[in-house]
This record gives sequence, C-alpha cells and structure tokens, in this order.
Amino acid sequence: MSNVAFNNIVKLHTLAGIYIHIPFCKQTCNYCNFHFTTNIKKKELFIDALKKEILSENEFIPNSECIESIYFGGGTPSLLLPSELDEILSLLHKNFKVLQGAEITLEANPDDINSVILDQWHKLGINRLSVGVQTFINEELQWMNRAHTAEHSLNCIKMINNSLINNYSVDLIFGSPLLTDEDLKKNLSIIIKNQIPHISCYALTIEKKTPFYKAVKNLQSKNIDANKQADQFLLVLDTLENNGYEQYEISNYAKPGMRSKHNSSYWQNKPYYGFGPSAHAYDGKNIRKWNVSNTSLYIQQAGNEIIFEKESLSTNQLLNEYVMTSLRTKEGIDLNIISNLYGVDYLNELKTAITKFISGGKLINNDGRIQLTREGKLFADGIAADLFF
Repeated sequence: MSNVAFNNIVKLHTLAGIYIHIPFCKQTCNYCNFHFTTNIKKKELFIDALKKEILSENEFIPNSECIESIYFGGGTPSLLLPSELDEILSLLHKNFKVLQGAEITLEANPDDINSVILDQWHKLGINRLSVGVQTFINEELQWMNRAHTAEHSLNCIKMINNSLINNYSVDLIFGSPLLTDEDLKKNLSIIIKNQIPHISCYALTIEKKTPFYKAVKNLQSKNIDANKQADQFLLVLDTLENNGYEQYEISNYAKPGMRSKHNSSYWQNKPYYGFGPSAHAYDGKNIRKWNVSNTSLYIQQAGNEIIFEKESLSTNQLLNEYVMTSLRTKEGIDLNIISNLYGVDYLNELKTAITKFISGGKLINNDGRIQLTREGKLFADGIAADLFF
C-alpha cells in the first residue's frame, strides 16, 4: 500500500487505546485458552515488569495521539489490589496523553466485587466494568469450573447498580452442552430485568489445550452442537433486540449510547498499545506486534527489554482484516473506504464476490454499506473468509 493510503487511514482516527493484560486467575476455567497463570506469587514481580515496559515505550504510536480508552483484561484484573491498579494508572497518566473522561474498563469476576471495592475502583478513575458472569445457572458454572456462584453474580449486579460506576458489561456464554433454551431464557431475563447496559455474548468454542477439549476428545463430555448454537444465537439476538438492545457487533449488545469505546476501536482501525504478556499492539497503519505469552519469561525480560514479535501487514492482509472486522459490525463494510483506500480494482472484485450472498439473502447493500442479514449473521466468519482477497 502507498504512503498516501496509509496517511488516509491515519486521518480516519485521532485517538488511541491502551490494553493491559493481567495474567492472574484463581483457577482454570474449562473452556479458556487465553494466556493466564494461577501462580499469584509472581504478582509483584509482574507489576514491576509491567511498569518497566510502559516506561520503555518508544513511540510505537505517535505521541501526538490522545488515549481515549484503557482496558484491563486478562486473566482476572480484579485480583489486583486497588493500590496496585493505582500504580499502573498513575504511570499511564504520566506517560501518555489520557483524555479527561477516557473510558477505563476493568475486567472483574463476580466473587471479587463488593460495595467497598466498587467505591475504591471509582476513586481510581475506573468508570466501566466487564463482569465475567458467563451464566446464572449454578450447574453450568460448576461444569465451567468458575470460582463464583449464581448468587455472587446476582449480588454483584445489585451492588454495581447501586454504585457510582454506571457503565458496565456482563459476559454470557451460550451453546454449551449443558445450557438448555430455558436456561438461556432465564439468563436473558435477568439481564433485561436488571437493565444491564452492555452484554458480550459468545458461543462456546472448543480450543486446544483446554480441559474442555481434552474432555471431549476422551469422550468425557458432550461435544458442541452447531444447530443448537445457531438456534441459541438467534434466541439471544431476538430477545435482546426486542428489549431495547442494539447488536452493534456480532457478539456485543448495548443500550443506546453504551457501546464499548475500547472494543469499538479494534473494529475501527484505531491504534492501540498492548502491555503485559501476550498483549498485542497496532500502530493504526500496517504494523502489529505482540509480547511473549509466558509470564515468567516476560518478567525475566523486563530488566533489559521486552522481547516481542512484529509483522508488517500487506495490502491484502489490511483489506482482509477490514472486511472481517467491519462485516461483524452493525455498520458493515463501507464500499467508499474500499474505493478510496484500496482502489477501483479491489472494489470491483469485492462487488463481484458479494453478489451471491446478496442473492442468497445473507448480505444486503444498504446505500453503499454491505451488511449481514439476520440469517447471514449465522455465517459471518465464513462469509468474510469467502470475501478475502
């Protein structure tokens, strides 16, 4: 891609995000393949390493960029003490141009939440929570090997609703071997009754090296039923949309004005820093880098320089990523962006490729925006892959 095209992409945004990966967890969830460790003893060493990485940042993203969102993910960031979060946030504010009122999200498990800690988080500037509920069915929580109970979740939602943090999201998982449609309806009714402002709802997947994968492989657990998952996806979609939620991305639903700024930045080609083991960063143009997915090695490296891998994305890769991420959003693929940034040849090729999906009722052309239909949402990833250049 030419420098002109790169510059055009940069002009599409003026803000950046920061992702902090906190790798610690109380225990192993059966389905999780994110980088984590249950060895909490290394927490202090990790925080020291994290601060060194933040201080060593050498303008991967131009320092003129302002930070509009900070996201503590993991792992379980709510395992950090308020004083430890304060250290990290203070360093971020010192080293970056963080906008006043920037969205600052903390992932938290229900069993870590109480009224005292909510007040402490709010005083630190944390103004959004992402709560790992997953389900309100105790039997399923036990199958997942989650550390909390349904009662923990219900209580923490009440406490959040009575706190000064009024922007929060709840994670739900559907399509597990245990989850019936009635169970899912119960989960959704609790969401709606409590007027939770944002829902991230994911289909359970089988990931290698997880306990769930091993259990299925050894015939100790039922496999995923694709038809059941499709039905439950539509049940979630219809129920939430009928109750005032906007599906602004395949897995994300929000009340009006409550979209996640940080997650949206990934789908809008904005740049972001990534700090911590396994964290990814993107310069908003064509360079992506990521840290080692090993907490001990990350800590060892911090005394010198954090070792990361880096790749330079080709024009086709950039275009394919735009197609994949934008197709999953409510706004869809903007044909004007394809034409302006990549040229008429790419535009014509894409127009030809989408024809069969439009005639098949899975895509629509809404005034130059290619969007998934209700049926098409069931095949989002497959359609995107078929449109790749």
